[in-house]
Amino acid sequence: MIRKTALRTPLRAIALGMIAAPLALGLASCGKKEAGSTEAPKSAQALPNVAAPAGKAWADQIVKTPEGGYRIGNPDAPIKLVEYGALSCSHCALFAHESYDRLRSDYVASGRVSYELRYFMLNAFDIPASLLATCGSIEAVLPLSEQFWAWQPNMFQNLQSAGDARMKQIQELPKDQQMQAIAEVGGMTEFFASRGISRDQAKVCLGDAAKAKAFADQTQKATTEFNVNGTPTFIINGSNVGSMEWKELEAKLQEAGAR
Repeated sequence: MIRKTALRTPLRAIALGMIAAPLALGLASCGKKEAGSTEAPKSAQALPNVAAPAGKAWADQIVKTPEGGYRIGNPDAPIKLVEYGALSCSHCALFAHESYDRLRSDYVASGRVSYELRYFMLNAFDIPASLLATCGSIEAVLPLSEQFWAWQPNMFQNLQSAGDARMKQIQELPKDQQMQAIAEVGGMTEFFASRGISRDQAKVCLGDAAKAKAFADQTQKATTEFNVNGTPTFIINGSNVGSMEWKELEAKLQEAGAR
């Protein structure tokens, strides 16, 4: 079971002050239901399976999209599922835990559904986590994200143990040093090092201000284009269907024809 953990208010307030790019953090929340969500597309009939290219499986097809997300599955799938997720969000962790096997084996593998993860920055902890999750190969991004969500309670424990005084010290560091300091205190650097992202490699990725800004811009775009104000938020074929757990989302995929 994934434990739902929240940051204490002082620690979260400090986190909101540590940001490498302009962004109105704190307006979105983990697990927030969206008033502006719309109905998912519906299909009167079940959609047929789509065969993968010979010798390949759809679940092995992983690419980075022009929108900055990471997509697995048939690029021409009739049902396109996008998740706006935050690596610091416990509800995203719960969704990943509940959905991992079925989403890939029953839906993506059929060729009827593609799944794309787009990172959403809820707070300053999401920035180094996302920079490190995308520091290696494109094929590693989704597995690393899944593993990070499972490990996520350890990050919260590390941050809480560090205390407000340590976080205030980090806040006073130059902006170009804050991301690496947050990653160290939260245990992120060690977590990713154990999964093939060396400390030297991590240092380079954490110093990538352009990529950090791209994540911030992607978050801002999500709020304006899709009215995303909580995570995880799901988009099915361009329609924002809101924030929900796997059981609810699976029902919407089936209504759209994946049944």
